[in-house]
This record gives sequence, C-alpha cells and structure tokens, in this order.
Amino acid sequence: MGESFKYLMFALILGVIMAYMVLAAQFESFVHPFTVLLAMPLSFIGAFSALLITGNTLNIFSFIGLILLMGLVKKNAILLVDYTNVLRGRGVPRREAILQAGPVRLRPILMTTFAMVFGMLPVAFGVGEGSETRSPMGIAVIGGLLTSLFLTLVVVPAAYDLFDDWQGIFKKRREKRKHREV
Repeated sequence: MGESFKYLMFALILGVIMAYMVLAAQFESFVHPFTVLLAMPLSFIGAFSALLITGNTLNIFSFIGLILLMGLVKKNAILLVDYTNVLRGRGVPRREAILQAGPVRLRPILMTTFAMVFGMLPVAFGVGEGSETRSPMGIAVIGGLLTSLFLTLVVVPAAYDLFDDWQGIFKKRREKRKHREV
C-alpha cells in the first residue's frame, strides 16, 4: 500500500508539472498557469471534507479520484482564464474582461461539472457488485467538484487580477533595467 501511494504521489506531482508546461505554452505566459493550478488545492478541500463526512479514508481509489479531480478542476479555471485572455486580446480592460468572463463561462462550467457529478453518483453510492471499494473515489470526486465549482468562480478571477498586477510590476522593472543598461 505504501509503495502504491508513492507511485500515485509521483503521478500527481508529474501531472502538475506537465499541466504547468502545457498551460505555459497555451497561454504564452509563465504566470497565468499558476492561476489555473491554484484551483487544484481548492478542490482537495472539498474532496477531503467529503471523505471525512462520509467516514471514508484516503485509500488507493480515493487517491485515483484526486488525480482525476486535478484534470476536471483545471478545466474550469482554463475556461475562465482563456476567455479573459481572449477578451483582453480584443482590447477590453483587464477588470472588465474578468467580470465578463465569469457570467459567459458559467454555463459551460456548470454543465460539465454537474455532468461529472451525476456520472459519479452511481460510483459514490456503491451501485453494483464490489462497488463499495470504488465508492471513496466517487465521493472524493463529487466533493472536490462541488467545492471547486464555487471557489474557482471566486478565487481564480481574483488570482488572475493579482498575478497580472505582479506580471506588470516585473515587466516594468525589467524595462527599467534594460533602459539603464542602454
């Protein structure tokens, strides 16, 4: 069991690193992938809470659920950040783009989240033979998705605004250094 957890933890860390690299290439930024990856710990809060409330433990199946949850939660944050970047590319100011992206992307986020929640309900309820072993996976995924749904819609836009400010500060410092050197 310890060896399996070690390999699953390695898969989790490798997944985060690969996700960062892909997002950095997609957004052409080293900062905005952190905004997306910030949604993952928010989902873990809900997953661990759901396991605690239902009396389940962190086992192999619930850990697999956490890895599955990583990809699902990133999707919601990617939808928000990508559409905010599209709006900014059209010339919309940052704060206005953030405020427009939330309502526009809310429907796709709700649709995919609830589709996944309803799809995991049979797993969580333990329907079928031998399904009680897979039940913690469904519970972890459902708990993580529900909390990340609400927290992502608030935290990701706020983090986008904050990280974008930091990116602007670093750009100004870099330009000042280049200007002094010339």
